[in-house]
Amino acid sequence: MAGNRYSRRDFIRMASVAALSGFGLSGVSCKKADLEEFLQKHYLEMTEEDKKRTIKRLEEKYLKKYGKQFTISTQGAKPGTLWGYGLDLSRCIGCRRCVYGCVKENNHSRYNPQLHWIRVLRLPEGSLINLENAEHYYDPALVPEPGYVYMPVQCQHCENPPCVKVCPVHATWKEPDGLVVVDYNWCIGCRYCIAACPYKGRVFNWAEPNIPAEELNTAVHYLGNRPRYKNVVDKCTFCVQRVRQGRYPACVEACPTGTRKFGNLLDPNSEIRYLIDHKRVFRMKEDLNTEPKFYYFFGL
Repeated sequence: MAGNRYSRRDFIRMASVAALSGFGLSGVSCKKADLEEFLQKHYLEMTEEDKKRTIKRLEEKYLKKYGKQFTISTQGAKPGTLWGYGLDLSRCIGCRRCVYGCVKENNHSRYNPQLHWIRVLRLPEGSLINLENAEHYYDPALVPEPGYVYMPVQCQHCENPPCVKVCPVHATWKEPDGLVVVDYNWCIGCRYCIAACPYKGRVFNWAEPNIPAEELNTAVHYLGNRPRYKNVVDKCTFCVQRVRQGRYPACVEACPTGTRKFGNLLDPNSEIRYLIDHKRVFRMKEDLNTEPKFYYFFGL
């Protein structure tokens, strides 16, 4: 069934190119590289040779655009891994270092617009069940503030992700290691996934990313932190470019208080499994049957 669907899509794309040629536009507005990108296959359909050609084209494109040589990985999921995240609410001080560590690692637009994958909510103590009272924007002289607790929120990498179900072009899916990813070249920017996500875990790129050249991270993954396009949706990937190389996500390393924990849910000896087995954990909006792989707990 899927093969037939993609075949029809390929036919439509070829028909579109033929239409452009009929209007005499193909040679004017569609350069060879643009045409190749337009005709690019869905990532899950690509052969290894397809991926090599795509990566070569993208690396050449980024070199021309940013003046820097990018290294784009297509490393797949490691067998026997299912990534999970833990966050100790008793340790979070609301400093937002996780937010800006994520920005730097994942090539977010810095301004006009400024985009963040992580939101830190400030709530009065004892109000964790009343998230409607949370503040997204706060600017105290010092943190933590007396009388408040902080709750970082990002993509929960659900086992049953509603965002995946609503995508009309299958541009987002769940990988074998549990990471929910996006093929930015396939996204049509309809934002159905944003509307479907109960965690506000996705953002829309209203403009080309604004990143100072000296701050570009050139070690990227095709499904992760490569520079995104205008008019596409992106999201936290648990730093796919790092975790598949045996490293922690950038937000884990940036946290000064040890609030954030990460590991393999399938490994009974991992820290994340210890937390789940020995702490009182909860997951956001668990009643929605999304099965988040993001666990909150109080360690103290």
